[in-house]
Amino acid sequence: MITPLIVLTILFVPLLIAAAIARRTTADGVIKLGGVLGYAAAFAFFSIGHFVITDEMVSMLPDFIPARRPFVYATGLLEAGLALALLSKRTRPYAGIGCIAVLVLFFPGNIYAAVHGVGPGGHQWGPVYLLVRAPLQALLIFWGYWFAVRGRGFSSLPRRLGTDELEQRKCP
Repeated sequence: MITPLIVLTILFVPLLIAAAIARRTTADGVIKLGGVLGYAAAFAFFSIGHFVITDEMVSMLPDFIPARRPFVYATGLLEAGLALALLSKRTRPYAGIGCIAVLVLFFPGNIYAAVHGVGPGGHQWGPVYLLVRAPLQALLIFWGYWFAVRGRGFSSLPRRLGTDELEQRKCP
């Protein structure tokens, strides 16, 4: 059951480092960057698991899912792509929404694994593991919203530029 502790460490260490840096500088966005880096690192960690402990990940899926091994590899690539997309300001809000969607859509797999006592990260504990996993899942969803999605153009519509502003933006 060490996996949730690893995930919490991956999330919070960059945030705490950023908070320490923010105390010593006037730069804006340092703490947010720490949160984003932690989130990206967590998704990179999740992705690596799909390739390192593939058999355990396959066991988390019900038998009725076809091509379970390729599915595990594909979802690992998806999580790696999301981790990389979080690093760019341009793609960050979309990656944040993608990460939240992945967390929501993959949670039934965690429920299945816990009920059947299969898979890595504490699922062998059975349904009681969901008492740890569900709050961790909620934290990850909140983290993605707070650091990647919030305030990045989804909360308000862009304003139209006036003619004078358009003229100022033209290159000489």
